[in-house]
Amino acid sequence: MKLIPPPLAMLLAALIMWALHHFLPLSVLVAAPWNYLALVPVGFSRVISVAAGRRFREARTTFDPVRPELTTHLVTEGVYRFSRNPMYLGLVLMLIAWALWLGTASPWVVPPLFAIWMTITQIAPEERALEKVFGETYVAYRRSVNRWIGRH
Repeated sequence: MKLIPPPLAMLLAALIMWALHHFLPLSVLVAAPWNYLALVPVGFSRVISVAAGRRFREARTTFDPVRPELTTHLVTEGVYRFSRNPMYLGLVLMLIAWALWLGTASPWVVPPLFAIWMTITQIAPEERALEKVFGETYVAYRRSVNRWIGRH
């Protein structure tokens, strides 16, 4: 059972980042107009997320992060050759973009904590479910592609 759906968790993390920025900014790291560099991770996030979603639609398998056991096809092509979790990577990139946009130091603590939170509460349970559904095929995929980004 998941505590919070991933998109909602990302929005809550973004709200925490905003609060840190406003109430405990520490120092300015990225001043205007340099904060427009936030558009770079936003762009990467969008491309990765759309490509991942397209692969799921093509495979006609579930997007439901709460019920991974309903997955009918193991998607390993496209962006899934470089990340086992490109949709979650897209959420982390959005938080990185938000930290750049806010520009102060304190929000930067949230993206890595969010990645850890997603790994513990979402990704690890999904991996266990996918291993039950796909067995050795999933284990081999897990050995060849990193959880967040990169190949082994």
